[in-house]
Amino acid sequence: MRIAAVGDVHLGADSHGLWRPTLRELPEHADILLLAGDLTRHGTVDEAKVVAAEFADLGVPVVAVLGNHDYHSEVEDDITELLVDHGITVLEGTAITFTISGRTLGIAGTKGFGGGFAGKCASIFGERQMRDFSCHTVALADSLAEALAGLSTDVTVALTHYSPVSDTLHGEPREIYPFLGSYLLGEAIDNNGADLALHGHAHAGSERGTTPGGIRVRNVAQPVLRAAYAIYELDAPKVAAAVTPAF
Repeated sequence: MRIAAVGDVHLGADSHGLWRPTLRELPEHADILLLAGDLTRHGTVDEAKVVAAEFADLGVPVVAVLGNHDYHSEVEDDITELLVDHGITVLEGTAITFTISGRTLGIAGTKGFGGGFAGKCASIFGERQMRDFSCHTVALADSLAEALAGLSTDVTVALTHYSPVSDTLHGEPREIYPFLGSYLLGEAIDNNGADLALHGHAHAGSERGTTPGGIRVRNVAQPVLRAAYAIYELDAPKVAAAVTPAF
């Protein structure tokens, strides 16, 4: 299976036609396209209309999660509805299954949230604001675990915006790691299994990492890939090297 992926494209109202030319030959190179959040700059419906125009009707299924930018204007439900109306699947604590060349591919996704990593993480204690912050992370990690647990497919991919590991954050200031991901996402992936985990958000991070349980993690933020998308060829349990077309 050939999985194309990219995140953090940050399209604005002035981005019409920016991505579409790079995707014309996508069906020749990939079986599916996964979008790892931050599809818009400020989370407006007008920006989401541009996203829909750029990524709909590509000749392969398109599956997305939203990112923090997509929540900024607090119209994430409208953005989701618009993308779905254009044939783009949006996951939030949910999963979807495809059959590709006689094999099944399951995608489980959530935005995820911050909180930090083992030994250096937030906890559900103290002020209400801190408890709310930590509870949001727990809830979304739990939803990812439930979505993964419900899959029984030949190949399984976990798709998030925030990172499940610190490996792929290398290059970012360590002081902001707690705002870039959470170990709870990694635990959800390890406890329920996946062949590959994809995320975005960490623009200055690195591409490759692994969960504590050994599951491959890839940071597909566009500033990291420096390309229109990466392609991962999965033949479970192997993941081939990424191919990054020119952008």
